[in-house]
Amino acid sequence: MPKPVHPDRRPAVVSGASSGIGATTALTLAAAGYPVALGARRVDKCAEIVAQIRAQGGEAVAHALDVTDQSSVDAFAKAVAADFGDVEVLVSNAGHVSPGIIHEVGTERFAEEIDLNLLGAHRLVRAFVPGMVERQRGDVLFVSSDVAVRARPFMSSYAAGKWGLEGMAHAMQMELEGTGIRVSIVRPGPTWSEMGTDWEDEAAADVLTGWIKFGQARHSHFLKPAALADAIATIVSAPRGVHLNLIEVNPEAPLEKR
Repeated sequence: MPKPVHPDRRPAVVSGASSGIGATTALTLAAAGYPVALGARRVDKCAEIVAQIRAQGGEAVAHALDVTDQSSVDAFAKAVAADFGDVEVLVSNAGHVSPGIIHEVGTERFAEEIDLNLLGAHRLVRAFVPGMVERQRGDVLFVSSDVAVRARPFMSSYAAGKWGLEGMAHAMQMELEGTGIRVSIVRPGPTWSEMGTDWEDEAAADVLTGWIKFGQARHSHFLKPAALADAIATIVSAPRGVHLNLIEVNPEAPLEKR
């Protein structure tokens, strides 16, 4: 049977929690007192983070989660309910990008990335939001990207997915207004993470050259994942009556030499 939820106990789900923003968000929320369920395909990596959280006195579990697979999402939601009861916070963070020129990228690969970056978020919404609506409380947070408002070359499917993600989120904000469910977006700028580490060197160089050509790499600083985790924690911990619907976080430029 699901565990009863104390009004001040807010179980949280974080997808894409095996590294980067997701892993750091799980650690940050756990340190703030949230029971956290970590989900990712690399469940072994999530288990390592769970061990770290528990060693620090927090409460966490990890379960395999592939947001492109409906049966995986359903099994994950069932397991989390058995562990923690009703989920109060959903952080939809799973995502991936591969570089490529639009007309050279196969439609199947393009569709796979849209499935992960957009439809995967919708599968999580379907799994967790109806219960929040029934209970009239909850936070849903989508981790987007600055490509949603400033498309970058060689990242066409990622840009399309994040544009769609923000469109879905803004529609949800209107549809769920007055239900007690706060839907929010965190929009990261350039951030250090594992995303892009699997690219070929030549492809990575082409992407960076494109950014510079179109004025999208004005300086060399990148964010650390902790900056986004702090923004997420701020949003979901805002007092009732306050809705932080969109936060864009960018790295500060280095001081100019005088």
